[in-house]
Amino acid sequence: MKRLSITPRPHWQTTVQEQGFVFYKDYYNETAAYEFSADEVDQLESATAEIFDMCLAVVEHVIQHQLWDQFFIPKAYAELITHSWKEDAISFYGRMDLAYDGKNIKLLEFNADTPTSLLEASVIQWYWLQEHNKALDQFNSIHEKLMAHMKVCQEYFLPGKLFFACSHDSEEDFITTKYLEDVAQQTGIDTAFLYINEVGVDDRELFCTPQGEIMRNIFKLYPWEWMFGEEFGRYLAINQYGMNWIEPPYKAILSNKMVLKYLHDLFPNSPYILPCAYGQPLSDSYVRKPVYSREGANAMIVHKNVVLEETSGEYGEEGYIFQEYFPIPKHNGQTPVIGSWLIGGVPAGMGIRESSGLITGNTSLFCPHYFVPR
Repeated sequence: MKRLSITPRPHWQTTVQEQGFVFYKDYYNETAAYEFSADEVDQLESATAEIFDMCLAVVEHVIQHQLWDQFFIPKAYAELITHSWKEDAISFYGRMDLAYDGKNIKLLEFNADTPTSLLEASVIQWYWLQEHNKALDQFNSIHEKLMAHMKVCQEYFLPGKLFFACSHDSEEDFITTKYLEDVAQQTGIDTAFLYINEVGVDDRELFCTPQGEIMRNIFKLYPWEWMFGEEFGRYLAINQYGMNWIEPPYKAILSNKMVLKYLHDLFPNSPYILPCAYGQPLSDSYVRKPVYSREGANAMIVHKNVVLEETSGEYGEEGYIFQEYFPIPKHNGQTPVIGSWLIGGVPAGMGIRESSGLITGNTSLFCPHYFVPR
């Protein structure tokens, strides 16, 4: 794995905007690219698949042992989550954040419910590669796998449109949601878009649009823990047998950082899982993360009892997990984190975010990658 300086494409800003990447400023980096070998890509793909299998085992463990309190999930939603798990409810995607030092691969966290950077990973970096050097390859079949997976998912939709929803105050969430809607439309699915705060209920307590259209299938880029705390949250359990929520309710377990503790508890000898505990560190070198958080907020890295870096934010009410610190080698002054994508539970590609610091946050740059074919 190498970070190489490259020459940006002429008029690249116009190109990426035309491809829908309108929030590229201060976020996308086309002055460097990461080079991998084919063997390294194979290792990352295999690790992603193995970690995902372990994550599913954690979901089964949590449901079987009713560990709702440990995951800070209100028991009122236990049946909703359990039903979606037993029915193997539809899931489109997820993104694992992996640390990689050229030899060891470690799971940092699993963005299982509301992952972003999808358009950049699936489309933007692919078109960059076609202009940069077509002789190279890229670990990226995200778009193709999304198309194929959505065609399969159609068989399990309830009658009616597939609605796409996100919050109204995030351009990145909006573009990610609209990209997924566009993929659905390309597969022939009848879709509609609305903001999550426009979702209501009718006099029968069924979820509906502002125009009164019943919603049976809905993709939402909005965290389950937020939905559980919303005023309309009580209608989720009422409608659990008459709706497809994508991502499904069981993702409330996988997107919760307590999953990192239970991965260590259940698979302590896995080479991909870092030691992790809730409430207190296991050693003098650790990363403290809130049970619920986004974009690296309220994180702290401590090495040999010395604080290396800390971020602020509004999270931490539920407490913190303490994950063993795994130093990621810097490349030309940048710390890369690999976002490894799953589509329908299958590894499909990766995108890289890099930071001058140690913590990946909302200002970390997306950087394209390629690998050299055998």
